[in-house]
Amino acid sequence: MKIKHILGSLVTALCLTSTTTYATQAQQIKVSSVKSDYAKTKYPIVFAHGMVGFIRLGTESLGMDYWYQILPDLARNGANTWAARMSPFNSSEVRGEQYVQQLEEVMAITGADKLNLIGHSHGANSVRYAAGVMPEHVASVMTVAGANKGTIIASDVLKIADKTGTSELLNVLISTFGKVIMWAQGLPADTFPHDAMAAGVSTSVEGTALFNQKFPLGLPLTHCGEGAYQEKGIHLYSMTGNKPFTNALDLGDPVMVLLDRLSVHKAGKNDGIVPVCSAHFGKTIRDDFPWNHLDEVNLLFGIKGFFAPDPVAVYRQHANRLKLQGL
Repeated sequence: MKIKHILGSLVTALCLTSTTTYATQAQQIKVSSVKSDYAKTKYPIVFAHGMVGFIRLGTESLGMDYWYQILPDLARNGANTWAARMSPFNSSEVRGEQYVQQLEEVMAITGADKLNLIGHSHGANSVRYAAGVMPEHVASVMTVAGANKGTIIASDVLKIADKTGTSELLNVLISTFGKVIMWAQGLPADTFPHDAMAAGVSTSVEGTALFNQKFPLGLPLTHCGEGAYQEKGIHLYSMTGNKPFTNALDLGDPVMVLLDRLSVHKAGKNDGIVPVCSAHFGKTIRDDFPWNHLDEVNLLFGIKGFFAPDPVAVYRQHANRLKLQGL
């Protein structure tokens, strides 16, 4: 199957699924006590995970959070914090619509008329989608290592699958893995639809270019510049890491190094997956954190470089930034 045919089929499928209703899975993060109001924003903060993402794998006593220690810390410091759950593998539009439905749920529960949105990796496209379709309800957007101009890795994988005739096989295998991720969260495997090829197209350079035509808010006008700091009354921010290898004890680092080798010669400095320049969006808070793609959400289990900033503290500081701006 040719990439252009995949793109065409994806657009058709998106039109057909535009009215689909998905199960809402937003989860509020609650803590036993609040120690300060340092992160107490005016509006709730709703997080969107990336590809292969989840809220929590396993149980409360034995498991792993995607936003490891970040969301409970925000709640302990006064934030009204929520985690959204989307398909581990699907298109930006399908995942975006899932996210929007959960935002509507959060507003209905909390009574808030606006929300602060934070998305990591492919979750950046989810928050950008939401800002595009419901801007009147979005106070701010933060993309963390968002593939806002796509990734070379996704483009290359699609080309290789095309040349080798393995597109359908990859789709089945990876989509099945998506079902395993849902099962590991204690949910039915088909809680959300899975489409690995749609996810790949959406995060490729070519697929992202099409997405950006529909959702240009906050995008830089130059190759590696900043975007508008504010549009349509929405405050726009981004941050990213740029160091694929950070700690020999982190089991995820070898994977980040391998992926870096596949893309660095074409896309330049990156966090192991997302090029630094692709991550630029709105006001760039910082694009040289000594983090890789997992460190940005404090995975795995908080292991990072010995002298690297604590991701938990960085998110807390961003919540305080929003608070001081009346958001």
